[in-house]
Amino acid sequence: MLKALEKNSKFNPRRGPVVLAILDGVGFGKYADGDAVAKANMPVYRELMATCPVTRLKAHGTAVGMPSDADMGNSEVGHNAIGSGRVFSQGAKLVGEAVSSGKLFEGDVWKKLIANVKEKNSALHLIGLVSDGNVHSHIDHLFAMLDNASAAGVNTVRVHALFDGRDVPETSAMEYLEPLEAKLAEISKSGKDYRIASGGGRMVITMDRYGADWDMVKRGWETHVHGNGEFFASAGEAVKTLRERTGAIDQDLPAFVISDDGKNPVGAMKDGDSVVLFNFRGDRALELTAAFEGGDEFTQFDRGVRPDVMYAGMMEYDGDLHAPKLYLVNPPEITETMDEYLCATKVKQLAVSETQKYGHVTYFFNGNRSGKFDELYDEYVEIRSDVVPFEQRPWMKCAEITDAVVEAIASNKYQMIRLNFPNGDMVGHTGSMEAVLVSMEALDLCLGRIKEAVKAAGGVLVISADHGNADDMLEHDKKGNVKVDANGVPARKTSHSLNPVPCIIYDPESKGEYANELVEGLGISSLAATCIELLGYKAPANYDKSVLNWK
Repeated sequence: MLKALEKNSKFNPRRGPVVLAILDGVGFGKYADGDAVAKANMPVYRELMATCPVTRLKAHGTAVGMPSDADMGNSEVGHNAIGSGRVFSQGAKLVGEAVSSGKLFEGDVWKKLIANVKEKNSALHLIGLVSDGNVHSHIDHLFAMLDNASAAGVNTVRVHALFDGRDVPETSAMEYLEPLEAKLAEISKSGKDYRIASGGGRMVITMDRYGADWDMVKRGWETHVHGNGEFFASAGEAVKTLRERTGAIDQDLPAFVISDDGKNPVGAMKDGDSVVLFNFRGDRALELTAAFEGGDEFTQFDRGVRPDVMYAGMMEYDGDLHAPKLYLVNPPEITETMDEYLCATKVKQLAVSETQKYGHVTYFFNGNRSGKFDELYDEYVEIRSDVVPFEQRPWMKCAEITDAVVEAIASNKYQMIRLNFPNGDMVGHTGSMEAVLVSMEALDLCLGRIKEAVKAAGGVLVISADHGNADDMLEHDKKGNVKVDANGVPARKTSHSLNPVPCIIYDPESKGEYANELVEGLGISSLAATCIELLGYKAPANYDKSVLNWK
């Protein structure tokens, strides 16, 4: 049990709550022509930027525990950093080091998976996102697993390829598929049988999160496990045909199954097989894990005949649930989060978002921990997300989130409120500039309501983000020019940006205790110390410093 935070004798907290508003995917754009945040009509946001203390925070690369500053941030690592107040090495870095050092393949779990298929002359199945986005997975990790399996004498491998188009260019699937098929063909020359068995877009099959749409997982289960679906002779043929038929970008490509004869799948799972989900990020891995590991208590969908397989994940996706039971790389151990400290200090807190980001302001914010630190001082509100394409309803649930937050501010029940508006990220991933502009303008209306509620209550509003996205909606070349296709159409960008994010302090009852000039050069991990100080306490000594310049 943590000790309570010490009070800051130099600062008396305001009479109202500290409200941390995380504008998911809202950053400062580098290019004017792709910056939907700058293009949108956002008078409240602009006024706050012009009249309040403001600084820019790093939200990518080493500032959030990624391997290098060439790596974009994401909502998982962003909320880890914000909630813990410091930077931990994240999944991408931990897995990359385990692969490059060979420790992953020296571990008991990998050896057990390999021994299982060799003993039973069965197949090793590798399921995951095939890209180098390094947010959920990296294709280099898959290639290393293929090489090691081959060297270990595994004769049969089946890859179940999920296509990205969110963390990488939206129609780049073949850039990853072609080298993967070449790798599999090269290994198979030695008499082994290494093939792609199934696949589809990550937003159509398999990679749902927070129980938002279990039908996605059901479609993935039918595709990967049972081999049920539309048959194609190769994955390349599937991508080409499905894209021509539907016009879908990679993340939305329908499911497909590979078959040599048009009748039987080449990679349906059987008793005795080994299965690895090689994605390292937990939120979109937990539901498929539950489908593999759940017994008769699993009721989310009918799994049909369940093959008796040995299943493992790349990492432990939930340390409290211990899911999965077998995993290849130990996750970061994140302790002493802001929420835990505030519970120990008996500070009443509220966390609010809609389903798409609910787990981020709870599970990830709390250091990949399910449940609450203290039922007396933690309260969570989830507003169910609509199950529709985000570009069709770009305002999402920002009004309902705001309703809950405004009511909470006025109730005087909470000293600390945190919320996530998903619009800039979830709509940003669609690549639709028009939809993102609507999402930003809806968000601005909500910011105005929260601002007025904070002012009436005498609180403090801290506005920031976990990473950029809506600020970078077009692909640019190294010279800064917009990339275009053969028809001159600008290339849409659906991935996160490498741009800094805002930190705005709206403190209507400020007594001038800190300077208007906030500290520069910090990362989003500094938000925890900032909020703690605004609550009237001293931040823990091991936290990254606050943005506040105290007088």
